[in-house]
Amino acid sequence: MDNKAFGKELEKRTRKFAVRIIHLSAKLPNTPEARVIRNQVTKSGTSVGANYRESNRARSKADFQNKIDICESEASETQYWLEITVEAKWFSWEQIKPEYEECSELLAIFTSIGKKRYNNN
Repeated sequence: MDNKAFGKELEKRTRKFAVRIIHLSAKLPNTPEARVIRNQVTKSGTSVGANYRESNRARSKADFQNKIDICESEASETQYWLEITVEAKWFSWEQIKPEYEECSELLAIFTSIGKKRYNNN
């Protein structure tokens, strides 16, 4: 798979991940505390794909790297909020496991992309 095809597939994958996060966060309880977490996990989980899409339209290598770094950061933050939902007993590990594992894979991909860029400069 060439870089362009990989990029399109990763855009699609991150978009599907965003939708999964939206559906998951909609199941959080309607309490003031859970609404805060719903907002946080939704923002970080949807930001991964939005920033990746922007990285593919970057104006420079530095702009691309910055967007990839944001993707990595947002994926890590999403994992954090998912962990919070389990520790707060709003979800069981089994309920969030598919999204958590996908987030882990996306984080690994963005970390790898970022390291390749740093090593090529």
